[in-house]
Amino acid sequence: MSSKPFRILGIQQIAIGGADKQRLKSLWVDMLGLTVKSTFVSERENVDEDICALGSGPTAVEVDLMQPLDPAKKPAVHTTPLNHVGLWVDDLPKAVDWMTAQGVRFAPGGIRKGAAGHDICFIHPKGNDDFPLGGEGVLIELVQAPPDVVVALG
Repeated sequence: MSSKPFRILGIQQIAIGGADKQRLKSLWVDMLGLTVKSTFVSERENVDEDICALGSGPTAVEVDLMQPLDPAKKPAVHTTPLNHVGLWVDDLPKAVDWMTAQGVRFAPGGIRKGAAGHDICFIHPKGNDDFPLGGEGVLIELVQAPPDVVVALG
């Protein structure tokens, strides 16, 4: 395996899905004290989410509390309570190119802007014949780290 042209710097986010984000907020915001930073709604992604912060500054971890806009549609963000884990990466395009060459399967959609405004892409939870390496049941989001995060975590 060739040397990696990128570094995974730390956890960027965890995303938690449920049928009712108000119930999620009762625990994560009211009891545990996280702060709601913003809300993101996407018909295409079938999601209504509150983006919360755990900690502060460039090392804060985002906790997304998600409910589906339509529980009968896909993606079903509520059917896997721990929906996905996001990882900061210092060079997303190089990471995607290198991992693809190593047989990692990425979910459709490629690199795009995520809910928090960073470039993102997803490692598919399952490998296939062409790309045998996947998240072994876990959806993994790779997130381009901005310069202050690279400095803080690098």
